[in-house]
Amino acid sequence: QVKLVESGGGLVQAGGSLRLSCVGSGSIIFFNVMGWYRKAPGKERELVATITRGGTTNYKDSVKDRFTISRKITNTVFLQMNSLKPEDTAVYYCWVAASTQSSGSWGQGTQVTVSS
Repeated sequence: QVKLVESGGGLVQAGGSLRLSCVGSGSIIFFNVMGWYRKAPGKERELVATITRGGTTNYKDSVKDRFTISRKITNTVFLQMNSLKPEDTAVYYCWVAASTQSSGSWGQGTQVTVSS
């Protein structure tokens, strides 16, 4: 059983920054890959960034130069979001999995709203 607790969302003006955190509990095998997805109103859920236990990262192209994913210990992942844009507004979900091909487990989501 995996439990994920997210924090750090909120309202920020365009150009501002937010840092999302996600702390997980459960068997460490389920934390080989950690990441963040987001879902905006009327849109599909999409990958934002992932990071493996070894530190390999993957980013959505539109956030590559503005967001940084990192992890601490085995079960904590962060998403530093800089130069935020209104189009970054979405519910952000923490995701962990044994591999990138696994369905994984999801957090409850945290709202990020960027005003213009």
